[in-house]
Amino acid sequence: MLDFDFSSMLYRIPALLIAITIHEYAHAQTAEAMGDPTPRFMGRLTFNPLAHLDPIGALMLIVAGFGWAKPVGINPNNFRNRREGILKVSFAGPAANLFLCFLAALIVALMTKFGVMTKGVYSFLLWTQLYNVWFAFFNLIPIPPLDGSKILGELLPPRTAYQYENMVGQYGFYILLALVFTGIVGVIIRPLASIYMTLVNSIFGIVF
Repeated sequence: MLDFDFSSMLYRIPALLIAITIHEYAHAQTAEAMGDPTPRFMGRLTFNPLAHLDPIGALMLIVAGFGWAKPVGINPNNFRNRREGILKVSFAGPAANLFLCFLAALIVALMTKFGVMTKGVYSFLLWTQLYNVWFAFFNLIPIPPLDGSKILGELLPPRTAYQYENMVGQYGFYILLALVFTGIVGVIIRPLASIYMTLVNSIFGIVF
């Protein structure tokens, strides 16, 4: 899906920046709402993509379909409810991406219905959908340091979570690289992304 193609960079780069920004902003805003001001103090409670961008991670996402943003730092001790805070903050990023994918699909449906869609706008909105749906499900993979590992850590018994983090955490980056470059990540994410996109487009097909 994410082939390297210079001709599409005009649409892909803005779509990628939006996906990364909304993901990290959602983490920061949710942490703030749960009582932790750390993201605000670190300048992450912003829609400025430069505050969230990791250049190497963004390049990898464009080239390989695997990448990362600059993680939002949090202090769980500031949460009014530690477990609830970690779960909500971890879910917030992927949920924001899925919502943005939904919103982009809605705009496509509306513009198409009223006959105002252009090729350039369609390309941008399509990449916005693709990056957001893939970014959402990729981050839900339970491998550290992805959001899914934090969610899993709160759902497992404390001792098991500690053992999992110790065993997998130190190798998490290398595991993710192996999953990406062997194509396993695509095998995991592609059907989930396809189901979500089909569901969203079916809803708009019925409505419009």
